[in-house]
Amino acid sequence: MPPVKPSTVLGRQLGDELRRFREAAGFSTADAAEVLDCTKGKISRIENGHVPVRSPDLAALIHAYGVTDPEARDRLASLARSANRRRREGWWHQFGDVLGDTYRDHIEMEAICDSIKTFQVQLVPGLLQTPAYGRAVTVASSAWQTAEEVDQFVQVRMARQERLTGDDPLEFWAVLMEGVLRQQVGGPALMHDQLQHLADLAERPNITVQVLPFSRGAHPGMFGPYLMLSFPRVSALDLVLTETPTGNIWIERESDVARYRGLFDDARTSALPPTESLSMIRRIAKEHRP
Repeated sequence: MPPVKPSTVLGRQLGDELRRFREAAGFSTADAAEVLDCTKGKISRIENGHVPVRSPDLAALIHAYGVTDPEARDRLASLARSANRRRREGWWHQFGDVLGDTYRDHIEMEAICDSIKTFQVQLVPGLLQTPAYGRAVTVASSAWQTAEEVDQFVQVRMARQERLTGDDPLEFWAVLMEGVLRQQVGGPALMHDQLQHLADLAERPNITVQVLPFSRGAHPGMFGPYLMLSFPRVSALDLVLTETPTGNIWIERESDVARYRGLFDDARTSALPPTESLSMIRRIAKEHRP
């Protein structure tokens, strides 16, 4: 079995927070290197997410930087465990055979974020899909070779939905192009059930769904789907995940993330308000009724 590699996305998230705490404490990289009795290069690699952070090193840095807030300490420790992937505590690890690195990173970040904003051009977001819709989309992707792989992937998608209904549900805001509601995924009966499910979810207090009608014409966000994850700590950077046919890509640079914030703000202000969107979803659901 090959060695487990640290997650670069999670590692950079952890490294960025450590850098912010270091700078707030007035430490240079040389000062931090003295704490760990290592080179400045190692500190830079830690902060860039290129090397994993051992628990003793993390504890030493937290102490040296004067991080006393229990929530912050727990968050850093949790990020370190996830980034190193040495503890197989997450439910998703049992599906390792069907999860690529980017998707595994996605699930791990989804598990610790507190809000997600997404713009979708053609598909209902995974967290809002019914099992039948999720299966139809998975089969259509042609990425899976066996029925067992399809079953496992659909199980993963359904398990992820616990983030919307569990003890500490995340805030989820989706702006959907009208085409998402009209695309005949799996046929009229399946789409009727999916849109009814979508409308029911949209009435939950932590879920907002807006529809951007065809009548709005061209707009800046129409060129592709993406989602933006935000985290409870002020020091944590937002992350954007763009979805492409050849694989999903993480966007981490603050200036690029800010661009996506602007795109989402434009999309939500151009879309129908939530109440009108809900009415449209239910109306189109009836149109799909066989």
